[in-house]
Amino acid sequence: MTSFRTRWIHLHSCFGTNRRLFKKIIDEDPELQLIYQYRPPDFEKAFSLPPTKAIMLHQALHHISSAQLEQFFQEHGIIPLTFHDPTYPFLLKHIYDPPFVLYTQGLQHILTNKRTVAVVGTRKPTGAGVKSAAYFVRALAEDGWTIVSGLARGIDMLAHQQAIRANGRTIAVLASGFHFPYPQESKSLFQYMAKSQLLVSEYPPWVRPRKWHFPIRNRIVSGLSQAVVVIEAKKKSGSLITADQALEQGRDVFAVPGSIFSAESEGTNRLIQQGAKLIVTKDDLLQELPNIIEKS
Repeated sequence: MTSFRTRWIHLHSCFGTNRRLFKKIIDEDPELQLIYQYRPPDFEKAFSLPPTKAIMLHQALHHISSAQLEQFFQEHGIIPLTFHDPTYPFLLKHIYDPPFVLYTQGLQHILTNKRTVAVVGTRKPTGAGVKSAAYFVRALAEDGWTIVSGLARGIDMLAHQQAIRANGRTIAVLASGFHFPYPQESKSLFQYMAKSQLLVSEYPPWVRPRKWHFPIRNRIVSGLSQAVVVIEAKKKSGSLITADQALEQGRDVFAVPGSIFSAESEGTNRLIQQGAKLIVTKDDLLQELPNIIEKS
C-alpha cells in the first residue's frame, strides 16, 4: 500500500499543471484512495469533463506507477516537497495559493535559511542596473542572506551569479520543469545551481515553459522571501507583478531609484512613489531587514 504522500506526488505529477482540477480531485477524494479505481466515465461524471479529457487523465494516472516515479526522481536528484511535509518552506506555505508540490533539485538545506530576499528586475539592465545588482546582492550574500530570483535573463541571472561569486546561497524559481531550463543562455548556470545551489519549481520535470507560467511563478519568488528588492523595471514588467504579489503576501518591497529619462527605471521610480522603500546604499537595506524577520 502506498503512502498518502506518495499518492499526492504521483497525482500531482499527472495533473499538477491544472491546479483547479487537482484541487477538485483532493476535495472529492481527500485520502486519494478512490481515484485509482476511477474509469474514464467516472472522471467525466465526478469532474464534468469531456470524454477525451477523461480518457487522457485516466491514461496519465496509469502510465507510470508511483514506485517508478519515485525511482525516476531519485535517479535525477529531484526531491519533491508536498504542502504537508514539515520541510515545506514556512513562508511559502502561508501565502494565499502555495504550490501543492514544490520540486527541488540541488542543496535542499538552503530552504531552511529564514534570511531570504528576492532580487528581481528588468531583462535588459543598463550599466547602472548591473552595478546596482552586483552591489546589493553581494552585500546581502556576505551578510548571510539567501538570494531568491527567477533565473530570467538580465537582473535575475545577475542576482544568482553575484550571490555565487560572493560565496553565498541562491534559489532559482523556474517557470518550467527541470528538463526544460529557460532561457537557453541560462543553461550553464542552471546546471551549476542544480548541484551547488538550489532550483525549485511547482511543475513536474517534463513540463515545458509556457507564457502564463511566468507571472504565476512570481508569487513563489516573493512567497519564499522575507522581502523583495526591485532593481530596474519598466512601467509594465514581470518584476512589478512580483512586487504586487509581495505586497499581497505582506512582504516589504524595496526599490532602487533610477534616471527619470530611463524606461528601465520607470517602474521602480513609480514603486517608490507608491510607497516602496527607497534604497541607495547597502545599509539602507541591511539595517531594515532584521526588523522584517522580527515581524514575521
